[in-house]
Amino acid sequence: MTLSRESHEKAMEVAFFADRERGNGNTAKAKEMFARALDLELDAISSLEVSEGLTWDILHRSAGWLALDCDQPRLAEKLACTALAGEPDPGMATQLREVLTEAHKRMETESKAA
Repeated sequence: MTLSRESHEKAMEVAFFADRERGNGNTAKAKEMFARALDLELDAISSLEVSEGLTWDILHRSAGWLALDCDQPRLAEKLACTALAGEPDPGMATQLREVLTEAHKRMETESKAA
């Protein structure tokens, strides 16, 4: 198993339990766990070459959603844009644009609140 796959699988496992904690009202614990999952997903990305196509795009999409779970919409935007700057397949491009749209919504909300 490659390092990227190992890190990704661990990230998804941690994110699953983080989501359960959030559902149980344990928001502080959930945020801590989402941050750990994001770190793992970023590790997975850093172990790849850009040319690794679909895997590259999937990891950026997942990391983007995790960044949003960690209240880091600017990071989510960067991750989505990085993958979109390549040549993702149309279905993955749509999913990356969803991350980007959500990141922009959250950044707009933050700027209005400030």
